[in-house]
Amino acid sequence: MKNLESWPIMKLNSLLFLSIISSILVILYQIFQWSIIEILTPFLMPLLSLVVYGFAFVVIFISILSIRKGFQWKPIIIQGITILLVIFFPFTKIVLDIDFKMNKSDREEVIRMVEKGTLKPNVSHNSTLIQLPEKYAQLSKGGGEIIIDKNGDDSSVLFFTFRGVLDNFSGFVYSPNDQRPSNRDFDGDFKQVEKLDENWYFVGSY
Repeated sequence: MKNLESWPIMKLNSLLFLSIISSILVILYQIFQWSIIEILTPFLMPLLSLVVYGFAFVVIFISILSIRKGFQWKPIIIQGITILLVIFFPFTKIVLDIDFKMNKSDREEVIRMVEKGTLKPNVSHNSTLIQLPEKYAQLSKGGGEIIIDKNGDDSSVLFFTFRGVLDNFSGFVYSPNDQRPSNRDFDGDFKQVEKLDENWYFVGSY
C-alpha cells in the first residue's frame, strides 16, 4: 500500500527533475549558442536545437498532462518561466556586449596592425580576407578570419560573431571614419546595424 501511495510523488519528483534539467539545457543553449556553433558549424547546429527544444517540448507536454491527473504545478511553472526568459530576456545581446567589451582592446590592436600593414590579406582565394595569427584567432568566429573593405585610403574591418553561408553573417565592424556601414560594404545585406561605440558597429546580414 505504501508503495502505491508514494507512486504519484515519485512521478512528480521525476517530472520536476526533468523540468529543471530541460530548462537548464535551454538556458545554457541560449547563452552559449555562438560558441557551440563554432564547434558544430551552421550545418549541424539545427540538430542540437532539435534535441534541446524537442526534449523541452516533450517535458512541457508531460507536465500539462500531469496537471490533468491532479499533480502539482511546479514542473509547468518552471517551464513557463523558461519560455518567458527565452522570449523576453536578451541573451544574444548580453553575450555579444560582453564579447565586444572584453575583446575590444585586442581587436583594436589588430586594427592597428592592419593600418600599419603588419597584417595584410593572406588568403589565396580571396584578396579581402586576413587569417589572423593564432593569438588573435578567437576574435573572429568561423575560422579566425577578418574581412577588409577598402574605401579609398581607409579600410573598414569586419570581425565575425557568426559566419554562416554566403551573405548570412553577423559581426563587429570597425569604421575608421565612424561611418555607418551600408549594404555596399562586405557584400552584405544588412538587416541590422547598431552603433556600439565610436568607430564600432554591430551588423547582421540575414
